[in-house]
Formats: sequence, C-alpha cells, structure tokens
Amino acid sequence: MLDQSVNENISLPNLMAYASALLIRGGAERRNALEQKAALDIRTASVDTLVGTLSGGNQQKVVLAKWLSMKPRVVIFDEPTRGIDVGSKSEIYKLMRGLSDAGVAVLMISSDMEEVIGVSDRIVVMREGRIAGFLARNEFSEENVMRLAVGRRDLQEAEAVSA
Repeated sequence: MLDQSVNENISLPNLMAYASALLIRGGAERRNALEQKAALDIRTASVDTLVGTLSGGNQQKVVLAKWLSMKPRVVIFDEPTRGIDVGSKSEIYKLMRGLSDAGVAVLMISSDMEEVIGVSDRIVVMREGRIAGFLARNEFSEENVMRLAVGRRDLQEAEAVSA
C-alpha cells in the first residue's frame, strides 16, 4: 500500500489488535509502528511518511514489520533480497538470523545460490514440484545443490543444463 503511511501499513494485517469497540486506538498503533521502525532500522523521518516515497530496501522492511508485529511462529521469505541494495540485504539476513535464534521457524525460498548457502542452516532442494533431497550445513556446496536440482544425472550434464 504505497500510498499509505508506514504507520498504516504496519498495523493493517492486525488491525483488531489496535481496536477497542471497533475503533482504532491510534496511540497503540503508533507505538507499535515506532517500535518496528527502530527494531528494523526503517529509514524515514516519521512513521507518517508514505511508503511509496521510501527506498526499495525500506519498503521491504515495512512489509517485514507488518508481519513481525503479529509475533509469528513461522515466517516464509520468498526471494527476500531480490532488488535491494547490499546494505539492506545484510540487515535482512541479520533479521532472519535473529528470528531463528528467537525460536521462529524461518523458511527462505531463493534462487540465489550464494544466498541460500550463506544464510541457511539446512537446504531442501526441490525439483519438478517435489523434494529432491536435504542438505545439512556440512554438505553445502553448489555442486551438491545442483546434483539434487537436476536429479541423478552426471554433474557436467547438470552444469550444461543450468548454463
């Protein structure tokens, strides 16, 4: 909702948490937005700023803030760093690690091999809509991921297919 404020975006998925007798308690809504702004380092002068005026990385952080303010037990990140700058990528990775350390199950879907290998604790490779295999941290390599991704074919053939 690019034409809405950071404050409104963050509270949107969980409006009833800020409501009393079906009226939004603006103070509670604003406190949560300010907490999320600080926790995620959303770079804006005010939570009243329109999301559409923020950088892509800060827009991504607002999206994260809206779901994290609901205190989820599982978070699915689908291509979490596509199209954002290196600094924001680092912050997203740190956030994902923090969630995982706090006991939140974090599932990341990514086509970026370096990203998958760099931030994952476990890798599940899918091929043709099915799980092709699992890799533990000590098994992480581009070669092992590619072998699972293309099946039991020879690795040189797999590399030719991916090129």
